[in-house]
Amino acid sequence: MRVAVSSSGDQLDSQIDPRFGRCAYFLIVETDDMSFEAFPNENVALGGGAGIQSAQFVASKGVKAVITGNCGPNAAQTLSAAGVEIIVGQTGTVREAVEKYRKGLLRGTTGPNVADHYGMGIGRGMGMGRGMGMGRGMGMGRGMGMGRGMGMGRGMGMGVPGSGDSGSFSEEEDLDSLKREASELMKQMEEIQERIKKLEKKK
Repeated sequence: MRVAVSSSGDQLDSQIDPRFGRCAYFLIVETDDMSFEAFPNENVALGGGAGIQSAQFVASKGVKAVITGNCGPNAAQTLSAAGVEIIVGQTGTVREAVEKYRKGLLRGTTGPNVADHYGMGIGRGMGMGRGMGMGRGMGMGRGMGMGRGMGMGRGMGMGVPGSGDSGSFSEEEDLDSLKREASELMKQMEEIQERIKKLEKKK
């Protein structure tokens, strides 16, 4: 069986990239013998639609499942329509995740586990996400004074070009940026929940 894994590098021992649509590489792994192909993700810098494009790409490779950290609604819908199982919340190396999958230890889902435009900041709820291009204007999110989320999303993106060829330094950067983004996402989720509560009260 063929599975696709979002990866920060082009080897089985590379770390899983938490972003599906904007990951550095897709590793297409044959679970029977662990043979694999690595494909650089050409959708990293898209201003929008990266999730859909990435989902269409891996589906075209005949995979039965996608293993990743986070998957947004557009990608999830596209993968589900193609009959591809989605497994989210994964960390560690590509090899470890595939081994768990082979042993039946991973459970699939049919829906997203993050908001639209994850990796560029929560975006949609703040009315900003769609115009932001990952890697096209690194300082853009900060300059617009909007959002912690957008600045953090860029921080993750900046690690991508060096992933897989700059050793532990880039992994440390990735870890730091992931921690920062996780913290910011938690804050934004709290803000969004507050807005939802306020809107519900007005009904």
